[in-house]
Amino acid sequence: MRMQSVRQWAIALLIVGLAWSIMVMTHEAGHLVGGWCGGAVVKDYDLRPWRLPYSMFEPDPHPLLTLWAGPLLGVTVPIVLALMIQKRIVAMVASFCLVANGLYLAVGLLTDDRWIDSQRLLEHGSSTWLILIFSQACLVPGYPWLRSSWVGYFRNSPR
Repeated sequence: MRMQSVRQWAIALLIVGLAWSIMVMTHEAGHLVGGWCGGAVVKDYDLRPWRLPYSMFEPDPHPLLTLWAGPLLGVTVPIVLALMIQKRIVAMVASFCLVANGLYLAVGLLTDDRWIDSQRLLEHGSSTWLILIFSQACLVPGYPWLRSSWVGYFRNSPR
């Protein structure tokens, strides 16, 4: 492997780390904003991206608002930034956030972990179909965007 290729892959790994951090921060910040807007009281939270971030509210008079705000802001903020900034690295991060949030909710339907957002959404009255529709709305445009932005990165980087 040539040195330029090693450098390219090292930068790609840094971008993945950045994308993960931004994804978990915007998603969890969405829960915090949703809870605040719905009158919830924050009981505990942790936003460190190297752990699995979380937020807990008690009382939470509008848990569906709190829960849906996480993935909604988790995809909206990065997409808006990508549209405003128009740089490949921002598109790489935004498309990662779109796919990650869609997969998180879809795969969460297959688990019985009561702390996963999908299970909590179901517990508070959201329908499986709504979760699947949101997941597909993220994945259908998200995957091609993710693929094209990353392929573009590897094709257009100097060799």
